[in-house]
Amino acid sequence: MAKATEQIQYETDDPNRIQDVGWTFKEIWRRTRGFVVTSINLIIFFILWEIVTTYGNINSLFLPKASAMFQELWVGMTTRAPEGAVFSGSILDHFIHSFTNLMTGLAIAMAIGIPGGLLMGGNKYVESILSPYVWALASLPRIALVPLFILFLGFTTTMQVTIIVISAVFPIVINAWAGVKTTEKSLLAAAKVFGANRVQLYYKVVLPYTLPFIISGIQQGIGRGLIGVVIAELFGGSNGLGYLIQRSADTFNTAMTFAVLLLLIVMSLSLINFTRWLEAKVAPWRNVNHL
Repeated sequence: MAKATEQIQYETDDPNRIQDVGWTFKEIWRRTRGFVVTSINLIIFFILWEIVTTYGNINSLFLPKASAMFQELWVGMTTRAPEGAVFSGSILDHFIHSFTNLMTGLAIAMAIGIPGGLLMGGNKYVESILSPYVWALASLPRIALVPLFILFLGFTTTMQVTIIVISAVFPIVINAWAGVKTTEKSLLAAAKVFGANRVQLYYKVVLPYTLPFIISGIQQGIGRGLIGVVIAELFGGSNGLGYLIQRSADTFNTAMTFAVLLLLIVMSLSLINFTRWLEAKVAPWRNVNHL
């Protein structure tokens, strides 16, 4: 019996039992299947688009060829307007303008929305005072505010950033607010038992519990902010992707219009995927792999 025990212990402790088998096909597929499936899906979609527009007798004014759209996108992203030009036809110039405004507006919206939502969720007096204004402004169509902001701020970058902030801040506020309100009472009670004060409750319990809600609000804010970018530049700007959409539509350059729309989609999805990656880092208990 003793010999058998020694033999089992020896075999279990043998370092040669565990072998590095390297990357298997199953492991590679598990890590790359999302990218592979999405890539194949998009390739098939654009091939069908090209075939339909080439052989389907479709007017290019309504639906350009996919190849023409990608050509416009490539040329627009690899060229810049000469210095001092009144108007730039370069997609890259307008993209830089819109992306800078979007990032600035989102940063301001997060700086206002996250503390504001946490404060509303943690203080019933602040909640009762601010909640009517939050719900009223959150339900108001942003496009209705554009004439007012143009009147107050003119056709300026400040006006565009303000529209982006107004569009993005309320989803962040509401989600942070909801996150605090739905914090499990058992977690708060357990923290109080161990002597946590009000500040420690916020930092150790409420904030970690609320992080997924905040990330979700930021994701919604990105979509709303991007809508704000386009609205502000369509009605009150001479730069940016929204203005370029209007300009290309006025000149019947449909390929350029679709190229800018595709770039807006890529920008939005890239920012959303970044926030999902960030959520996986700051809130690893949340499984977002299959969302």
